[in-house]
Amino acid sequence: MTAPTTRKDLMIVNMGPQHPSMHDVYRLIVTLDGEDVVDCEPILSYLHRGMEKIAENRTIIQYLPYVTRWDYLATMFTEAKTINGPEQLGNIQVPKRASYIRVIMLELSRKASHLLWLGPFMADIGVGIIGGDEALNWGLSGPMLRASRIEWDLRKVDHYESYEEFDWQVQWQREGDSLARYLVRIREMTESIKIIQ
Repeated sequence: MTAPTTRKDLMIVNMGPQHPSMHDVYRLIVTLDGEDVVDCEPILSYLHRGMEKIAENRTIIQYLPYVTRWDYLATMFTEAKTINGPEQLGNIQVPKRASYIRVIMLELSRKASHLLWLGPFMADIGVGIIGGDEALNWGLSGPMLRASRIEWDLRKVDHYESYEEFDWQVQWQREGDSLARYLVRIREMTESIKIIQ
């Protein structure tokens, strides 16, 4: 009787695409040497692929359901910016009441997004510092950018909807660490309540 032969070559295993509970839909191509992982290649953004191409063949109303998938935690923001563009291009005046309702919905969406962010964030806490230059180079936005020494908020810069009519402050931190990211989001929720009231 001969002993079974053991394979010596590497094995490549495809893991994913993973569910959004992993913070985004992505897959991993893992190279194994026996039970040891010797290489791992993450492939990101399965959720967002081809959105621009799809838009080429749709009206704005047909395309609107697609933009909600860009950020499944804060769908109102992607919808609002998608609608704001054609409104500005067409010089369409939005009634004040409609703009106020949009602001309320945007701020409620911001609160929901921040609160949902808080749960998975606790699993990711002791993550490193992101400086202002890194944040800009990496294309970070929102609270991630504002927690890294960059005092920049599209609501103040772009003056969309009726945000300039409300008394609120841009929340930002200098430290760029996990605590700074947490504090920016918590303080933004306080600002959201002020705007809604």
